[in-house]
Amino acid sequence: MISDNRSICIVGLGYIGLPTASLLASKGFSVNGYDINSEVIDKINSGVPHFFEPDLEEILSKSIKNNKFKAYKDIKESDIYIIAVPTPFKDSQTDYPSPDLSFVRNAVISICEHLKEGDIVIIESTCPVGTTDLMKHIIHSERRDLIHNEGEGEKIFLAYCPERVLPGKILYELENNDRVIGGISKESTMKVLNFYRSFVKGECIGTDAKTAEMVKLVENSYRDNQIAYANEISVICDEAKIDTWELIKIANRHPRVNILNPGPGE
Repeated sequence: MISDNRSICIVGLGYIGLPTASLLASKGFSVNGYDINSEVIDKINSGVPHFFEPDLEEILSKSIKNNKFKAYKDIKESDIYIIAVPTPFKDSQTDYPSPDLSFVRNAVISICEHLKEGDIVIIESTCPVGTTDLMKHIIHSERRDLIHNEGEGEKIFLAYCPERVLPGKILYELENNDRVIGGISKESTMKVLNFYRSFVKGECIGTDAKTAEMVKLVENSYRDNQIAYANEISVICDEAKIDTWELIKIANRHPRVNILNPGPGE
């Protein structure tokens, strides 16, 4: 258990936000959760997750009973805000659909009236490069009193820290995986690094916001390519009457080959 009296607001209580909130509450933080879905809020406050994840119900229930975590239908003023909302693709007829940042934008706008000097804002949603800088400008347009003058320190600390978890292992990986933290300034990076180091057992790696955003996209693309490659092998093997699983097992005996098993990549 850590000794930290800072309060945390998790914006978005989906498959990343709810496990994150529950884990942080179990570490001793006072956590407020926010979601737009009233049914989700009610279910969470009864100690029951609205989706299945191993060990989540136990840790959530304990956090609720210990008064370390509660979900709300509005934003509660906190010291640290973590944005964990979805970024779906926009409906598009083109071959290159663009991400819908409206959820992230609305989440950031929703916390603006509650921000105070010294607060930390963290974006964990998957975003295109430049999103964290864009959110900085949105915060400054809403709260001009939080714009820092040249030569002065930051008034708020903003960083991008993407999730890197696998469903079924979320709670374990939130705590044990390495994390990349990219701030809008060196000062922001260090502030947010220190926060993650307070509960993450993996290595916390500091960089700038754009690099962190690109790291997440590269990681996703790399895995997508691996999954697609394995599935293409399966199609070819099926047509050639070859046992896909035997083929991959043999190919993976090469010291520099590690082909995934065909499937959706879960």
